[in-house]
Amino acid sequence: MSHAHGPPPEEVIRRRDAEREQPDGRDLTPAVGRRGAPGRWFRRETGARVAGARPAWGDARWSFLYGADTRYAGQGARNGEVAAAARRARGGESVPVPVSGPFLNAPVWTWQVPVYFWFGGVATGSSFVALACDAAGDERAAALARRLTLAAILPGAPLLVMDLGRPLRFLNMLRIFKPRSPMSMGSWCLSAFSAAASGAVAADLLGRPRLARALGASTALLGTYLGSYTGVLLASTAVPLWARSRAFLPPLFMCTAVGGGAAANRLALAAAGVPAGDPTRTALGVVEAVAMTTELALSEINERRLGPLAEALAESRSFRLARWGTLGGLALRLARAHHAASALFLGAGLAFRVAWVLAGRGSAHDDEAVARMARSARGARVRRPRRAGRRRAPTA
Repeated sequence: MSHAHGPPPEEVIRRRDAEREQPDGRDLTPAVGRRGAPGRWFRRETGARVAGARPAWGDARWSFLYGADTRYAGQGARNGEVAAAARRARGGESVPVPVSGPFLNAPVWTWQVPVYFWFGGVATGSSFVALACDAAGDERAAALARRLTLAAILPGAPLLVMDLGRPLRFLNMLRIFKPRSPMSMGSWCLSAFSAAASGAVAADLLGRPRLARALGASTALLGTYLGSYTGVLLASTAVPLWARSRAFLPPLFMCTAVGGGAAANRLALAAAGVPAGDPTRTALGVVEAVAMTTELALSEINERRLGPLAEALAESRSFRLARWGTLGGLALRLARAHHAASALFLGAGLAFRVAWVLAGRGSAHDDEAVARMARSARGARVRRPRRAGRRRAPTA
């Protein structure tokens, strides 16, 4: 087949084979046979059938496509030869040639997105508080938590509309139901969560406590997805920092959601006149401290695991603010300045969300990290020396 911009592919392969030429850092030697030619084979027994093939090569026309009418797709690789050839082609973890990017377009999310993440986290944590208070028999605290849940989730849709630019774009995401898409499932979960929270508050106002508890439990069940899907959404992208944190982002976001919800409810109970020795207030203080401490520990583990990829996050002012805010909240909790500690935990949760979103922009500009991630599943985690002139990630 001819090519409009040069020799045909088979001619390029022939010339490279004749000159014994290989692209820099890559070994294109096939697992079997020669490049551009079928692999050599012979029958072990005369007249024996070929595994995965129809008699008389009836499926030869489609066999290289692994069509649905063949059995090639079910055969799988043998002895690891194909996987070994793929590893050789990638060339390993190091990048042998100067990296010339950019490869990715940086995320264009505006400030509304991390604020939406934070409000959704507070609403999720509040729904858990309402469920726990119902189980403990504290009806007053449960009703207050349900109202706080609704108040926190109401800004969610407007913030998304502000980021998308037009309300119709948000409605278009509800036209389909795609379980494999975190954004599609997140839109549906936000709508269902808001409806359940509104129904629970309405049942409280109408004096239907049993219905309010049932709808509150449904809200908490939906919150298990609402509080973590934002982390899954970030990890589903090609941004190195987010993609390499896929195992940590959902639990990190859930920890800040629980901590923020507990802190907001504790402050709301104090504002409603609940005395300091109340068991619910005391329990919420313990929950928020444990949740934020867990978030801090997971962040530290993830940073060490990421290696140089964590530079974009560690250099972020928002991330440093979140870390010191959490440590300050823990210190104030030990000093029995409980209200100030809860306020710091709420602020730290927002700073964590802002830091993760903005650090993703810097990570998308790290062309060497993008190249390493494409070449090896572990390449982005290998520590590399700092080179002069390497683009630094912008601070958040």
